[in-house]
Amino acid sequence: MTVSVRIPTTLRTLTGGQSEVKVEASDVRQVLAGLDAAHPGFSGRLLDDEGNLRRFVNVFVADDDVRFMDGLDTAVPDGETVSIIPAVAGG
Repeated sequence: MTVSVRIPTTLRTLTGGQSEVKVEASDVRQVLAGLDAAHPGFSGRLLDDEGNLRRFVNVFVADDDVRFMDGLDTAVPDGETVSIIPAVAGG
């Protein structure tokens, strides 16, 4: 299944400036693995040492936060969009 992944500005250096890439996947874990295979460096930026999403990284399937679904095992339907949104802090 082909999935579109929206890449935040801060990570576009890994995709050669592309704001959206396509990967073959059926769940979020496969999306991130496919993204890292095609554009090395994503896993280290998005996942911690145990393979879980880092606290400051939010991933959405359509408009739904995967942390409130099945996490990395959240299904991603064919043609759906996955958005990676790093948390923003400041004062």
